[in-house]
Amino acid sequence: MSSIAFPMEPSGSASGSSRDDQLFASHFGTSSSFQMNPLSSHPPRSPHVSLISSASSRPQHTNFTGDIYSDGLDPVAVEAASSSVEDMDPEEERVKGAEDNVKVAEIWREMILTSNGRDKSFKLIQYSIRLYLFFHTGITTSRFLSSRVRPPWEAPLVTRLDKAASHFSFTRKLLLLFNWLSPLTAIMSQQTASLSDVNDSKKVAPKPFLQAALEAPPPVILELVNAVSDDVATLSRLGLLGRKLGERAGRFSDWCWFLSTLVGLVENSLERQVVVNLQREVESRLYDESMSGATAKSRPTVSKIDDKQLSRLRNKDYWLQISRAKLVMDLIFVSYELFKIRRGREPIKVFTGFAAAILSSAKLYNRHKTTLVKNMLAG
Repeated sequence: MSSIAFPMEPSGSASGSSRDDQLFASHFGTSSSFQMNPLSSHPPRSPHVSLISSASSRPQHTNFTGDIYSDGLDPVAVEAASSSVEDMDPEEERVKGAEDNVKVAEIWREMILTSNGRDKSFKLIQYSIRLYLFFHTGITTSRFLSSRVRPPWEAPLVTRLDKAASHFSFTRKLLLLFNWLSPLTAIMSQQTASLSDVNDSKKVAPKPFLQAALEAPPPVILELVNAVSDDVATLSRLGLLGRKLGERAGRFSDWCWFLSTLVGLVENSLERQVVVNLQREVESRLYDESMSGATAKSRPTVSKIDDKQLSRLRNKDYWLQISRAKLVMDLIFVSYELFKIRRGREPIKVFTGFAAAILSSAKLYNRHKTTLVKNMLAG
């Protein structure tokens, strides 16, 4: 049977696969007359890996494949890696380097220096003990283990842990003394700002403090009243005030805590709605830009700014969700205190208090970490 002569076929070719490869290379190689339409809105892209050249049973030809193909690398992956290196912002590299240099011990040291940080640390210890005691008493009172012989050191240990948890709770109340100075300063600064807006030529008497306090935002007023009632209850436990007055102040403080938690949830939902709307706008802009045919190398500066803004918005939305979860835990905890709910009182209060301690500590930890990173970048 006579063989069919293919165009551009070298003499002495023995294998059919090599003929196919050479024919493919002669028609679709780098020397082909195919040209990209200059009026096309899509920029030229790197070629994909050929199925013929990537097969292990077929030889590779230098006139068709380059160094990338001979090394067995995907050109798309190589292009993505090179573009990610080129597009990397030096400022992001500095921030990542500073975050890696900040140690966990340094962050906790900065937290402990503040009364709020010590409060969160003691709260973690307190509710960790409460959680252990809850599981310990739940196991030892079960029918399966009720008949076992307990070691002599177990009962004194449980008693000491219970006292330690109570002492940590009282220590936290002492750390929160004079917390009303913060909202009081905010009200006084607002009063000073209102006086500075008036013309200097006119002598206007300052507003009374009660009027300035009533004109302050509701969260500030709730924080002020809550802190004052907390201090009255703490002074009563110290023996400086009567017990009945301390109990009434404690209950009034719980009501203020309940109302401030509800206000915080409303503010959190409104702020998160704004952040989510901004996030959707940025995502829609990035999607429209990606559908227009722009690649990683041809993206303008505006798209990079949108990427940074989207990252910030996602981070803010994440911490808003953490704050909302913490507020929900506080609402459940204080509801059991106010309405004297008996069903599941002990486990729910333990678990909600422990969860609130973790979430609030995480927020404060991130705040101090961000401060240390900014100081390191500024230095």
